[in-house]
Amino acid sequence: MRARGIIKPGPAQAPPLRDVAESLIAYARRCGADEAEVSVVDGREFNVDVRRGRVETLVEAGSRSAGVRVIKDKRTASASSSDLDPKTLRRLVRNAVRRAELGSPDEYAGLAPMAKERVDPAGLDLYDPAIAGLDSRAKIALARETERIALRDKRITNSYGASFGSNEIRSVLALSNGFVGEYAQTYCGLGVGLQAGGTDDRVEDSWSSSKRHFGDLETPKAIARRAVERTVRQLRPRRVRTQNVPVIFEPTQTAWLLGFLFGCVAGTAVYRKATFLAGRLGTRIGNGRVTVVDDALIPGALGSHPYDSDGLPCRRTVVMAKGVLESYLCNHYAARKLGLESTGNADGGGVGPGNFYLEPGEGAVPPGDIIAGTKRGLLLIRTLGHGLNPVTGDISRGAFGLWIEDGEIAYPVSEVTVSGNLGGVLEGIEAVGDDLEFHSPITGPTIKVAEMTVAGQ
Repeated sequence: MRARGIIKPGPAQAPPLRDVAESLIAYARRCGADEAEVSVVDGREFNVDVRRGRVETLVEAGSRSAGVRVIKDKRTASASSSDLDPKTLRRLVRNAVRRAELGSPDEYAGLAPMAKERVDPAGLDLYDPAIAGLDSRAKIALARETERIALRDKRITNSYGASFGSNEIRSVLALSNGFVGEYAQTYCGLGVGLQAGGTDDRVEDSWSSSKRHFGDLETPKAIARRAVERTVRQLRPRRVRTQNVPVIFEPTQTAWLLGFLFGCVAGTAVYRKATFLAGRLGTRIGNGRVTVVDDALIPGALGSHPYDSDGLPCRRTVVMAKGVLESYLCNHYAARKLGLESTGNADGGGVGPGNFYLEPGEGAVPPGDIIAGTKRGLLLIRTLGHGLNPVTGDISRGAFGLWIEDGEIAYPVSEVTVSGNLGGVLEGIEAVGDDLEFHSPITGPTIKVAEMTVAGQ
């Protein structure tokens, strides 16, 4: 078992984060930086892994870190440290300025102008004091209980373990343009992985719940039940012949599909010409049922935050509207290179999602009705491998699923590959479920794609 104690530095060793950030900005300017950006984070982490009732891994720790980015004569350098000693941080800044002087100039380098608008962090409901109030024994007990309930089912032959994790994070961002932002956020997650079947027909799956507020977390009983159901439904799988059929994506599978789409609409990929959607703004890339939104302002959602790492306010952006590509998602740097405006999606040096999801829309129907309306096809429940090419949009992934015959689940399927093209998938979505849940920053409801290739025998 691995354990670390919580770090609780006293006031003398831990000046307020805002003071640290603002003092480093001033020091960077005195050292010759034209512009500077400083982020300071104070975090508390807990993570426990339990298997067969025994604690296998336990991490309980606190940490502070600072990151610095300086720009001088359009040359940029970055540095970071987990040591917030003032002497260490000043040395960090001096070295960053020296390294910037040795770099190559970039005409697009520079901080974003400070925005007039601000988003109130309190309105986003990102922090739950109840998480800080949970003691270690209660967190370990939740993981143990989840696994214990799951193992009661005699069809379950083994456990990959249950886990509980939580984070409390306070962060400050200061920029030399005058912006200073600060907010706190929390996260907690509980899950279990299971195995069923014997040596020759072993299957596995899992279920987990992740929320910002402890009270919103699914109960150990609910998580265990979902994990058992997802695992045992795959017992005694069959193989199918290669054919083109409708494929229904469960929400977990819609999430990875949308993750692929997010990578293709990220401004960083667009200016590098590393996506098949470069140059496609204003064109139709899907059918009228497809509206995709990135919204970092949904209260309590995992992808919500008040401002991005450029100090710009986060917002709601319609990426696709009824099949038409309306917007790329950009940080300030990508926006300048593309001649566009930032969408408030800066994440460190790249582009990250807020809450990126496919809207169910007015025509959304229950997932059961989507299955009932399918004569023959595959309900996709799990995939593996990479097989995603953003330059072409091509998809090819190993898959597990449930075969549908005459509108009913007939039997589980394994050892197949699902392939197609993201453009074709977006064009071929002919039904959208009403089961959208914000279980992760990238998410979506059940969807039915009219045709994909399922390669088997």
